[in-house]
Amino acid sequence: MTQAIAIHTTDQLGRLIRTARKQQGLTLEMMAGLCGLSIRFLSELENGRESCGLGRVLLVLDTLGIELSAHPSESDESS
Repeated sequence: MTQAIAIHTTDQLGRLIRTARKQQGLTLEMMAGLCGLSIRFLSELENGRESCGLGRVLLVLDTLGIELSAHPSESDESS
């Protein structure tokens, strides 16, 4: 099991996606074909654009084999 990574910004999420895509030897064109999304959308996502739709982001994560988990921060747990 790999260690969880805390994501706090769209830039961090974009870097995670770009790194995973490149580690798997996928170009933006290949990735677009695998998940049925445009190259432009994928590029904007990897560059941290904040207006990317969550449903499409989840599709990209699933295509790359990245599991998204949400956990309350420690400060929220005491509330």
